[in-house]
Amino acid sequence: MHIRKVVGRVTYRACDECAEGVITDVVLDEPFRDCGLGTRALSHLRSQHPGVTWHTTLDKRLTRDLLSRMRIPKANVGGTCSHLRSDVVAPADS
Repeated sequence: MHIRKVVGRVTYRACDECAEGVITDVVLDEPFRDCGLGTRALSHLRSQHPGVTWHTTLDKRLTRDLLSRMRIPKANVGGTCSHLRSDVVAPADS
């Protein structure tokens, strides 16, 4: 959040049984893309789900660099857990 306004979000699925998670979307408003907010949001996500191994389905240029820096690999096709929960949205300001 920035001055009480949501400026981004991280969409993901996570499974407590398999300790596996998949990041399906990262959205940040344009003015906040190069200030470290994406890194903070993904770090917060990791802290909220300790022990979860994260992967991503994203291959957009803007998010590919962020996920590469955070060492979050691209998910293998069909390699995700069969009982992942529905999408959960976490504010990117975390």
